[in-house]
Amino acid sequence: MRLHAQGQSGLKPFASLFLADPWRLRADLHCHSYFSDGVCAPSELVAMAKVQGVELFALTDHDSLKGQDEARAAAEACDLAWVSGVEVSVTWANQTIHILGLGFDPHDPVFVSGLDHVRAQRLARAQAIDRSLAQAGLPGALEAALERVREPEQISRTHIARWIAGQRGYSDLREVFARYLCDGKPGDVPQAWASLRDSVGWIRAAGGVAVLAHPARYRLSPLLQHCLIEEFREAGGLALETASGSHGPREVQHFSRLASQYRLRASAGSDFHAPGESRTALGAVSLIADSVEPLWSKWAVNN
Repeated sequence: MRLHAQGQSGLKPFASLFLADPWRLRADLHCHSYFSDGVCAPSELVAMAKVQGVELFALTDHDSLKGQDEARAAAEACDLAWVSGVEVSVTWANQTIHILGLGFDPHDPVFVSGLDHVRAQRLARAQAIDRSLAQAGLPGALEAALERVREPEQISRTHIARWIAGQRGYSDLREVFARYLCDGKPGDVPQAWASLRDSVGWIRAAGGVAVLAHPARYRLSPLLQHCLIEEFREAGGLALETASGSHGPREVQHFSRLASQYRLRASAGSDFHAPGESRTALGAVSLIADSVEPLWSKWAVNN
């Protein structure tokens, strides 16, 4: 694993931060551009991260690598340490789980092919959601949502939720998901994504590391939560996203303890999608707790 940074002025500060006190490093390794369900260009996200004092950055669009080249070029232009990133959709225990891949080769053919397969399922699910919403009195969701995406294969529930919010006057997308798109609601359409073992295998084969994203968001009993983390570790997963835009102080403490218990590292990411929409601003995620080793503590910087 090596970080990408360009410009002599940026190298020594990165090396100093990583080796001297990695717990104080301001990292945001989870955000989304308009290549998935965000609204900003990759270069805009990099600029925002730099202004917010982020020192280590990754763009992690859902099942897509299309923004990676732009993100890397923008990060290099402003001396911001950058790693490649993606958020892979996984089905585990009949629900969707998200695995972050970080620091991989974005041109690895097996990884690219696996993501292509996952992404190809998005339009079919959106069509099924559209039919379900129409039966519930909300026709036109798919057509309107497709106007919000750059390519049909990038469509997500978030695009549909934004349309519903406009139609029904909701200001918070979380309320839209709770009323229309979660379990048992009109737009609830189960989907079989990649398996946990396959997704982690793709990431590792491409030279990257796998991180279990925002673990507090999954509706799991304590027993299933432990089962998920144990299976993730056994598959080759390296870290939990302990500091997340979805986690309050209690969740940060809880998942920091679990990371230590399962000998996993800790990562940090805001899961930023759009100004005024996301729970946490880009770069505003908590620092890693002192009780667990940061994911990047042994990463090196290219020179």
